[in-house]
Amino acid sequence: MTIRYESQKVALPYIQLSLLLFVLQIAMGLWLAVNYAFTLPQWLVDAFSFATARAIHTNLLVAWLLLGFMGGAYFILPVECERELFSTKLAYLQLGLFALAAVTAVVGFLFGWTQGKPLLEIPVPLDLVIVVAALIFIANVLLTVIGAKRRSVIQWMLVGGVVFLALLYLLGIPFYRSLNADYYYWWWVIHLWVEGAWELITASIVAFVVLQVTGVERQVVEKWLYLETGLFLFTGIVGTGHHYYWIGSPDYWLWWGGIFSALEPIPIALMVVDTWLHVRNRRNTMVNRLTWIYIIGLAIYHFLGAGVWGFIHTLPPVNYYTHGSQITVSHGHMAFFGAYALLNLTVFYYALPQFKGIRRYQEKLGQWGFWTMAVSMFFLCLVFGVAGILQTYLERFLDIGYSTAQMTMMFWFKAALFFGAIFLAGAVMTVYHLFTLRPAPKATA
Repeated sequence: MTIRYESQKVALPYIQLSLLLFVLQIAMGLWLAVNYAFTLPQWLVDAFSFATARAIHTNLLVAWLLLGFMGGAYFILPVECERELFSTKLAYLQLGLFALAAVTAVVGFLFGWTQGKPLLEIPVPLDLVIVVAALIFIANVLLTVIGAKRRSVIQWMLVGGVVFLALLYLLGIPFYRSLNADYYYWWWVIHLWVEGAWELITASIVAFVVLQVTGVERQVVEKWLYLETGLFLFTGIVGTGHHYYWIGSPDYWLWWGGIFSALEPIPIALMVVDTWLHVRNRRNTMVNRLTWIYIIGLAIYHFLGAGVWGFIHTLPPVNYYTHGSQITVSHGHMAFFGAYALLNLTVFYYALPQFKGIRRYQEKLGQWGFWTMAVSMFFLCLVFGVAGILQTYLERFLDIGYSTAQMTMMFWFKAALFFGAIFLAGAVMTVYHLFTLRPAPKATA
């Protein structure tokens, strides 16, 4: 099994850089856990503050996910459109601009060059570089789709997700003097990225991989894409309201946002279940089972983290007390891992064997990596959840001060560090496996 179009090769450096940033992001997350679990000497805190480490951790998250989305889009578009990409030169230029902005931003954080907005810390000059890269991406994707030999829902859903992703980013660039206004538009970027534009991209890429891996009929998958589009337009936008707790918005936004934001992962979960029902008696179509395991893991974690846990956490009577606590951290880690980290890894396991011309590869190390990450992430989120419940009770019911409450949570932070280290081990196994894929023995092919 090899790549079908020469321009698909442009996806390889996107994937490779994305994987390296993935490991670096987890390593930085472990350093944050150390900050929570132990009292560090002041000289170390002064040299490398928690705020700087957090900015690097969260922005690396955004960077490696976006690189994965872009690489995945460039890999699937030629096949889906039955033509070469519009321009590989533009794709390489876009990668160079994006990588330059990312590296400059991380170095800038070390020297205090930041806007201070969580997840959107990079300064305006670097924002403009990102905007140029995003415009190149939109143009390349759109012109490829316009010249396609056939039209499909997957193509236009991917285009819609890419366009929304770029347009929403613009709202987070200006700095508004009113903190309420600033956070209003900040939530538009963060929420409608994660639960809007990124959901559309996820659904389209998952649909393509499911079609290729299982051989299921296109109509089975595409019907769920229509539902996903409808939910984005209805629940994704309305769901933003569950963040409007402390910025003076009308109370009805909280209920509407809390209920509807939980519905977005349902189509992807149903798509995977429906596909499994159609292909369970013809599994010989699945060349490498590991890709299918990742698809199932994505659907389950996406549904639990973004759907079930998100729904419970964002109900107004609950969110009134838990907003901004470690419960938010628990929900965020599970949702991002399920919805987007596993998406990228699914695409990588589908694409990288084709670059090496491998039809069936040795899966053992990859399966160890997957299960190590999946199990440790579950326990990591469970630990964060317990810490968050304790934090909420101490700080917001008993009115105990933040520092005192933190001291009672140290055991749980040490547990988070332990499971985080296990997760890093699983990630390193996975990345190493992806970089060193080898053909399976002939007897098992």
